[in-house]
Amino acid sequence: MAKTKQAIVKITEEVIVKKIHIIRGVKVMLDRDLAEMYNVETRILKQAVKRNISRFPDDFMFEMDPEEFKNWRSQFVTSNSDKMGLRYPPFCFTEQGVAMLSSILNSETAIAVNIQIIRVFTKMKQLLLDNKELLLKIERIERKLIGHDEDLEKVFKILKKLIQEPSPKRETVGFPYPNKK
Repeated sequence: MAKTKQAIVKITEEVIVKKIHIIRGVKVMLDRDLAEMYNVETRILKQAVKRNISRFPDDFMFEMDPEEFKNWRSQFVTSNSDKMGLRYPPFCFTEQGVAMLSSILNSETAIAVNIQIIRVFTKMKQLLLDNKELLLKIERIERKLIGHDEDLEKVFKILKKLIQEPSPKRETVGFPYPNKK
């Protein structure tokens, strides 16, 4: 049995993380970024997806709507060049969509890159889970501090009132001492 030569593709985690965007409240990667990493043209990637569209439900991949696309394009100052991949609305792939891409782009490069991308998504999830308890503690502290702020505000109002109002003359309480002469 002959071993297949595995493509050696090394894309740093930092590069992958920079290509993950949040659109519609979901972490996604754009078709142009994925095509660049897979070393294929964006149009080839889109054609492969369109030929296998049944593999990509809405929670795996969606196309930016006109308003999202307009906002996205406005973030880049570009000429009419298609170099940035901004001529047509891009496909946005969720983690599951990225995983599905490896089944339609059956090259060693695509498979190797997909493995790296899935590992980054997994690390990001783990970081969120690891820090969830810390975030909950911070939230509890914030709520407590807000309560303390309100209490301190009440105390300061009372102190101001006491300082501003003259105190009435009071009778002495207790047993009078005989005057010493």
